[in-house]
Amino acid sequence: MDEQQRKQAGFSIGYFLLTLLGIWLIQVFFIQPYLINQSEVPYSQFRQDLADGKIDTVTFSGDRIIYTCCAETVAASDAVSDTVAAGEGDAEVAATEVTTTGAENQGGGLFGWLGAPAPEEAAAMPQIHNVVAIEDPELTADLLAAGVTFSAEAPSNNLLVTLLSWIIPFLPLLLIWYFLIRRMRSGGGNVLSVGKSKAREISGEMTGVTFADVGGADEALVELKEIIDFLKNPDRFTEMGAKLPKGVLMVGPPGTGKTLLAKATAGEADVPFFLLSGSDFVEMFVGVGASRVRDLFQQAKAKAPCIVFIDEIDAIGQSRSTVGAIQTNDEREQTLNALLAEMDGFEPNNGVVIMAATNRPEVLDKALLRPGRFDRQIQVTLPSEPGRLQILNIHTKNVKLGPDVELKRIAKITPGFSGADLANIVNEAALLAVRQESTMVTMQHFDLAIERVVAGLQRKTPLSDTVRRKVAYHEGGHALVAYLLPTTDQVHKVSIIPTAKGALGYTLQMPEEDQYLLGEQSLRERMAVLMGGRAAELIIFDELSTGASNDLEKVTQIARRMITEFGMSETLGPVRYVTDAGMGYLGTQARLRDELSPETSTLIDQEVRQMVDQAHEQAMGLLNTNLAVLHEIARVLQEDEVISGEQINQIAASIRGEPVPVDKTPAPI
Repeated sequence: MDEQQRKQAGFSIGYFLLTLLGIWLIQVFFIQPYLINQSEVPYSQFRQDLADGKIDTVTFSGDRIIYTCCAETVAASDAVSDTVAAGEGDAEVAATEVTTTGAENQGGGLFGWLGAPAPEEAAAMPQIHNVVAIEDPELTADLLAAGVTFSAEAPSNNLLVTLLSWIIPFLPLLLIWYFLIRRMRSGGGNVLSVGKSKAREISGEMTGVTFADVGGADEALVELKEIIDFLKNPDRFTEMGAKLPKGVLMVGPPGTGKTLLAKATAGEADVPFFLLSGSDFVEMFVGVGASRVRDLFQQAKAKAPCIVFIDEIDAIGQSRSTVGAIQTNDEREQTLNALLAEMDGFEPNNGVVIMAATNRPEVLDKALLRPGRFDRQIQVTLPSEPGRLQILNIHTKNVKLGPDVELKRIAKITPGFSGADLANIVNEAALLAVRQESTMVTMQHFDLAIERVVAGLQRKTPLSDTVRRKVAYHEGGHALVAYLLPTTDQVHKVSIIPTAKGALGYTLQMPEEDQYLLGEQSLRERMAVLMGGRAAELIIFDELSTGASNDLEKVTQIARRMITEFGMSETLGPVRYVTDAGMGYLGTQARLRDELSPETSTLIDQEVRQMVDQAHEQAMGLLNTNLAVLHEIARVLQEDEVISGEQINQIAASIRGEPVPVDKTPAPI
């Protein structure tokens, strides 16, 4: 019997005892006062009262005789007794005192408050007596001679009536007890269950996910399979002296499938799997989180070997103090201390593996990440091209694909997409097909879905001819510079249709392969592409607009990182001028080091300005050399609103007299 069951049993016993006490109090204060005139007398007294003419009615009930004395007779008898006791001279005074006392007590005192008759009133009421019946053949004749009304009650042998007479008074109390126990078991906000763990034990059938449903995470699957094998066949490992890892931390950007891996682990494991979130430990009451941690490990140890998965562990695992900060003893800190003690404390924790997931490993406490607690850290990164193809194959199993759909091409043009992004693309393509009443999902639907994820939902916002012309040249400048430079990503599509993200147009570039390393030339050419829109506006209209604000933000960020993080400045040299604080999977930018001198900060700003100016000049030179191509691209955009990368290649090749488009395939190493 666990602690919760013991509490419920104690509550039930206490409730039962209180119920009996309540029934006894009701009998004492409400029922017995009305039965105060009923008493048991000897049979001789009954015969004497009958002879004296005091009996009014007689009832024969089984083995007993119940008779009622006349009220007038009882009152006269009491008055005579009082007179004799008080004396002849005080008779009138005694009668007066009795009358007065009865008037004062009428409806007053404890008996009046409870609704029962006062003792004086009870004395004036007919007296009811109980007599044990004996064999008396002359009794009936004597009753008839005295003129007493008598009757008999038929004996009741109905068992159902007897049971109901006992059960019906208890029904309301039983219903109250039932609802209280149900409330306790639900554990909503009950004080008896507030410290109980909210972990849910699930099995593979409940998740419906196995390792076959996970793609693009081969390295993570290898380590998770090894842990499951360790739990299923521990003897193979213990013979070699290996020990079971205590903790496995999955780290990666959002959407890479950390929770999906946990579900697949639960689906593959033949051991109990407990699932909960880091926020389940956090409550407004101090000490509740630590109590839930202890209760969780108590449940897990009882079913070891088992796996416990804590999603978003950064909710309770954040660093307890920072440099120069005062330590605080709050609820989260106590919960973390309890988790640290349970994972690697004095008590053994054999057979329990803690799995956790987070996308902010930089905020976790160092004591939580040390060996002995989280022994393994599995990096769940963005999928590569083969991984993206696996994910697309998994998510398109139940999708009616058209014959023109090439999943390999989709995987090729979607580098940097997470598993969640790819699942969203497949779903958006299916929704577009249904919206267009198509019988199957075609490649056009996938292209539109990719654009919707990258650029946002298109809006049919009417633009004036002047604005459309400026947007067409702006986006055409981006596309033409990207076409002319050798290391930039290939242009997939250019549009001047406004999107829900606030852009009046966009140039969609899709790399042909995954890029893990970028050179200085590639970064400078990317900056030139970003400055192409601003350069085209300046060349054609001799005026700048607000349309390049996002381009300037991106190009400035690239230039600053090249100088402060990558050491790509001859003036400042190979020195890192930023700190690692705040850099993680969520894309938080680094900040300059606090100890930098004002001269160095000024020099950094000058170098950034110089790099951006060079990129702008490069874009201006390329566009001035190919103005005819820029005009033609802008004309097609103003007419059709959309132009593909193949059309741009054909326009540029025909105007410049090139036999084939520019080949951007990198030379073999």
